[in-house]
Amino acid sequence: MSGAVCPGSFDPVTSGHLFVFERAAARFDELVILVTVNPKKSGLFSIEERLDLIRETTAHLPNVRVDSWQGLLVDFVREQGLDTIVKGLRGAVDFEYELPMAQMNRDLTGAETLFLLTDPRLAHVSSSLVKEVARLGGGVEDFLPPAVHRQLMAKLL
Repeated sequence: MSGAVCPGSFDPVTSGHLFVFERAAARFDELVILVTVNPKKSGLFSIEERLDLIRETTAHLPNVRVDSWQGLLVDFVREQGLDTIVKGLRGAVDFEYELPMAQMNRDLTGAETLFLLTDPRLAHVSSSLVKEVARLGGGVEDFLPPAVHRQLMAKLL
């Protein structure tokens, strides 16, 4: 059985993330979407809210499991017996940022990183940008799954 993990903060999960999740889920027996916890950062959404939103938006993907982790990703990979890390890329800047981590993760665990490009129509979308635009009154419904958009608007009102 092949398994992969797709880590990120997902604060909040966007349609670009969902595009990557769907493509990765089609390639593995199991895909773990992992909300990584950085105790030094506080997000707009709590960890539990993020987990719930991801579960709701990926309910149509039967081989997806949603979890959270605090600590080194390689420890989660080892503990779960996974062999692939999936990372979504929006462009060259993401690749430059992700490449050293992918190499370190491979050196530490043997796990390979699979880079998947997001939908080109969503390549400019990030969780941070969506939150910023929404806070300033801009429309972001085209960039978020409906449940996430509803929750974001509720938080910002």
